[in-house]
Amino acid sequence: MSVVRADNDFAVKLFRRLPKRYDMLAEVLSFGQNARWRAELLDRVAAGDPNEVLDVATGTAGVAIAIASRTNARVMGVDLSEEMLAIGRRRVEAARLGARIRLETARAEDLPFGDGTFDAISFTYVLRYVADPAATIAELARTLRPGGVMAGLDFFVPPHRLWRGAWWLYTRAVLPVAGLVLGGRAWWDVGRFLGPNISAHYSVWPIRRLIKAWEAAGMVGVQHRVMSLGGGVVIWGTKRA
Repeated sequence: MSVVRADNDFAVKLFRRLPKRYDMLAEVLSFGQNARWRAELLDRVAAGDPNEVLDVATGTAGVAIAIASRTNARVMGVDLSEEMLAIGRRRVEAARLGARIRLETARAEDLPFGDGTFDAISFTYVLRYVADPAATIAELARTLRPGGVMAGLDFFVPPHRLWRGAWWLYTRAVLPVAGLVLGGRAWWDVGRFLGPNISAHYSVWPIRRLIKAWEAAGMVGVQHRVMSLGGGVVIWGTKRA
């Protein structure tokens, strides 16, 4: 697969075949670190005891359910994949959270919500799939009320040379094969795509540039935490009052 940068239409097609085993395989293929990264994201979102939360790229609603379970907030989850959302809706009902979680189709870079609608925003694995990450960050921040918290999670490239070499080998060789064995051809395709896509993203959008984009969107106190030796990163900040 030659594509390393991707718009979200490409991402929808790529991930369309994954929903049935998405959550289990995401944990396995990240060596169980995905749950730790989500917990860090959740800590940031829940800290302000929000009433209205937007969860972008909600997928099968794992983060949305965790937010609703951790707080008393009403959660709006949005995603482009109807296949993912269908599973998410079943999971929401199984968790008896249907009165507090809504799942709808929407694009991160063109949200159908008014300015300042939400007290907190979470987003996961989004910015590598949009044409303009800075514009997308600005659009997310637009729907956040002043004083509200926004937090985002994504894969990362380990900064230390030793771990970066191990990460490169894992993402280029081990990940596709493991995906094929555990999940079939669809996960082989995703495994081949992810490593080059992650590398390409951070070659253009290193952390410093991303933080500047957050600040340009009106976010203050922007911080980040590199996790699992650099396999993941969480960024968060507060919208300027």
